[in-house]
Amino acid sequence: MIIIDKTLVSDELKEVCFCCDLEKCKGACCVEGDAGAPLEEEEISPLEDDLHLIEPYMTEEGIRVVRESGVFDYDEHGHFVTPLVNDRECAFANFDNGIAYCAIEKAYEEKKIGFRKPLSCHLYPLRISKLIGHDAVNYHKWDICKPALEKGRQLHLRLGDFLKEALIRKYGPEWFDKFKSLSNH
Repeated sequence: MIIIDKTLVSDELKEVCFCCDLEKCKGACCVEGDAGAPLEEEEISPLEDDLHLIEPYMTEEGIRVVRESGVFDYDEHGHFVTPLVNDRECAFANFDNGIAYCAIEKAYEEKKIGFRKPLSCHLYPLRISKLIGHDAVNYHKWDICKPALEKGRQLHLRLGDFLKEALIRKYGPEWFDKFKSLSNH
């Protein structure tokens, strides 16, 4: 474990090779699971404010769900999550050639909105648990990501490096510099 400021970071961030391979996994993390993507409370307003700009990138079913129930739901623990279509894919997922992609991120990439996507999605396969006074940053192992492990090994790309931009978004560039120096790579 690596301790950086108020974070407890799993050694797997510096050890596991990882690089998403959408051609093989088909964006299954947007479809599989028992709840939507975790949302921070401050992420709800940008989604509500920009929904009309995100909707053109969504499926009809996703639009229906969001219009009926809003841009967020609650998981079994009462935490904010994205709503699901038929208890399956995220309401913000759309599909291109059978590959799930994020409608929010698509609107962001086309400079329609300033919010990229939920931080939990940007950080995936990392999950952050709130502890008293600390965050625990852990790698979430899931069979759907096996192609990402293979691609990461081929590219010699470590999980922490693959998620550099997301980690900087969450903790800042100084934190990431400390992570790199403590990772010894």
